[in-house]
Amino acid sequence: MAIGEAPRYLSAGDLLRLCEFLYRRTGMLFGETKRYYIDRRVADRVAATGAMSFGSYFNLLLSDPGEAELLINSFTVNETYFYREEHQLHCLSRSLLPDRIVGKRPGDRIRIWSIPCSTGEEPYSIAIWLLENWNLVDAYNVEIVGSDIDSAVLRDAAFGEFGKRSVSRLSADLRQRYFHQLDDARWRIIPDLRESVSFRAANLIDRQVAETQGEFDIIFCRNVLIYFDDESRRRTVDNLYGALLPGGYLCLGHTESMSRISTRFEIARFEDAVVYRRARES
Repeated sequence: MAIGEAPRYLSAGDLLRLCEFLYRRTGMLFGETKRYYIDRRVADRVAATGAMSFGSYFNLLLSDPGEAELLINSFTVNETYFYREEHQLHCLSRSLLPDRIVGKRPGDRIRIWSIPCSTGEEPYSIAIWLLENWNLVDAYNVEIVGSDIDSAVLRDAAFGEFGKRSVSRLSADLRQRYFHQLDDARWRIIPDLRESVSFRAANLIDRQVAETQGEFDIIFCRNVLIYFDDESRRRTVDNLYGALLPGGYLCLGHTESMSRISTRFEIARFEDAVVYRRARES
């Protein structure tokens, strides 16, 4: 170990075993370059469980789904805020939804999926945006589903309480109408809006995700593919394709592209955003 280098909690072999475990369960790639990040989280979980060594803790991971869930929760990235990538919300109300209601009748269902949804800012943003910007929102049965692999953030999302940074891009008027201000730094979504979004656990790399969640008109899956390798990206995109209705749309993050991942989607270019479409049935 070099002078001044922090001691390593995991041996090279331990690190490899753990990273392989995380990759199989989540599709996320970790390795030596993120050792400090990994060591700290594993050490916390080992202490919390009272395991005597990493070996005994790893055996617990393999046998206890609850502990595996807690460890995975500690590794997920939950950076988000309301009205993130707002240009896609403009595209949603101006282009995507008008296209999706062609052939539908008033009262028909429109399903929108936000995955991963983290602590709920993105699916709640969709709900607020539609109430404010789509004059047909009450004419259709709009179902918004938020999903994430992290069970802890799903509980936070359903509770609907947010800090100052999360709501910083919302106008004072929107905060006043859709939130109860708890103090100078905390806001909670009003009950009617909380009830407009349902939250369900889902793993993007699980090939049965489409079967368990149903099919959607529009999917927002933003800023997660950047954490995957090529194989995990392909599996994820295939799963998302299966979760879309024919002609449905997929919105990725602004740094993400379908090129070199899949040729199954059509590129759809609109005034506000470039998105991806599952081909309509012939």
